[in-house]
Amino acid sequence: MTHPRDEVAEAVDRYRTLREAIGRGEQSWPVLADLFTEDAVYIDPAWGRIEGRDEIRTFMADSMTGLEDWTFPIEFIAIEGDQVVIKWTQELPGTKPDGTRWTQSGYSTLLYAGDGRFSYEEDLLNMAHVIEDIVASGWLPGPGFAPPPAQPNRDVSRPA
Repeated sequence: MTHPRDEVAEAVDRYRTLREAIGRGEQSWPVLADLFTEDAVYIDPAWGRIEGRDEIRTFMADSMTGLEDWTFPIEFIAIEGDQVVIKWTQELPGTKPDGTRWTQSGYSTLLYAGDGRFSYEEDLLNMAHVIEDIVASGWLPGPGFAPPPAQPNRDVSRPA
């Protein structure tokens, strides 16, 4: 049974508002974990499967430290029942010789679980494109940067 659209939309609005605050430097990425259930699953294309709200919070701190000069603007959001698709871009600092940003296309799929929280997020991003842009741009990570695990858990199944 799906939740009322207004309820899902309200949770998505909180998600978007928090992402925008993070983008302005008013919040930090680990706070995003507050919008997930205790047993939520988060799938990242580089870091793999993260299980549990506390683990998502740690992942956000570990994976986003050193990327403070990157931006992640949201282009659009679609809601179908409890499923949410968010289209965003990932932008590295600086510009290409033609003046455009180093930008990669990304999508997140979230599953709304009720009580204002999500039980699942899966981010899709072409990591080959990300690496190509990092190399071409000459970008170097900031202090505290941690690389993703060498062998992440690639299980993308949704929680029961």
